Formats: sequence, structure tokens, C-alpha cells
Amino acid sequence: MAGKSTYMRQVAIITLMAQVGSFVPAISAKIGIVDKIFTRVGASDDLSSGQSTFMVEMMEVSNILKEATSNSLVILDEIGRGTSTYDGLSIAWAVAEYIADKSKIGCKTLFATHYHELIDMAEKTEGIKNFSIAVKEKGEDIIFLRKIIEGGTDESYGIHVAKLARSSKTGNYKG
Repeated sequence: MAGKSTYMRQVAIITLMAQVGSFVPAISAKIGIVDKIFTRVGASDDLSSGQSTFMVEMMEVSNILKEATSNSLVILDEIGRGTSTYDGLSIAWAVAEYIADKSKIGCKTLFATHYHELIDMAEKTEGIKNFSIAVKEKGEDIIFLRKIIEGGTDESYGIHVAKLARSSKTGNYKG
């Protein structure tokens, strides 16, 4: 709802455009050489071969961890959400630590999560920085400002989004 997945996809597309020498829609950009772009965004399953959405996610993450190099760009959106909260949090934490570790991968990564506990990683792990989507709260209402700001947040807006969806006449909120 706030646009984080769209933002992350745009980073991947702009990086690819820069690698092929294309125009990049920015006043300026410093994008180093990227050998591969890996993404794990969105839910999918392969039920015909007996693989759940979570199993597909874990196989894709495993492949990323095996194949990414220090020159790769990795885009991960909501890793670990297909299992229990504590298992998912543990998986997300371990994946983030592994990717950030320069002796293992240490590549450029965008890692979106709703696990607020991961915010502490920025203080404990070199190379990790927190960013969030700016939100303006007005009473009980919220407005997603579609702006990336430095710092983590411990706020979630799922209930607000559900209310927006419910109040929409067609169910297709266009805010």
C-alpha cells in the first residue's frame, strides 16, 4: 500500500538500465557494476509438483544465497512470512546477516520486512541501514507519502489499509 515493493522493483529496473548504458531517470546516480540481479518479491506456488508458496520462497532464497556475489543486487520482499512468526523472523534475520557479511556475500541489497525486530540489526551489523516509507498520521487516518526516509519504524498499518479497502465502494482503493 505504501509502495515499498514498487520502489524496490524500480531500483532493480534502473540498475539494469544503467548496466546496459541506457538513460536512467534521475538527476544523478552512482551505480557500480552489477553482475547479477536477484529478486524474491511476491507469492507463488508450484502445487502441481507439491511445493507450497513457502517452499518456493525458501528454494528461491537458497538459490540467491548460493549464487549472489559481492557485485550482485538482491531484492528481497517479506522473507519468512509463510511460516510461524518466530520461524519467519529467525529466517529473515539469518538471511539478512548472511547477505550483509562481506566474507559471505556483502552485496547491495534491499530487504523489505514487517519484522520490526530486524531494525536493531543496523546497530549491530556493519553495512545495514534502515529506511522506511514516510507516513502522515492525521487523527485515525493515514496518508502514505510515497517518500523513502532514513530510519526504521515500529508502526504497521495493516488495520488502516483494511479499513481503507472496506470503505472503498468498489474494493479497489486508488489513494
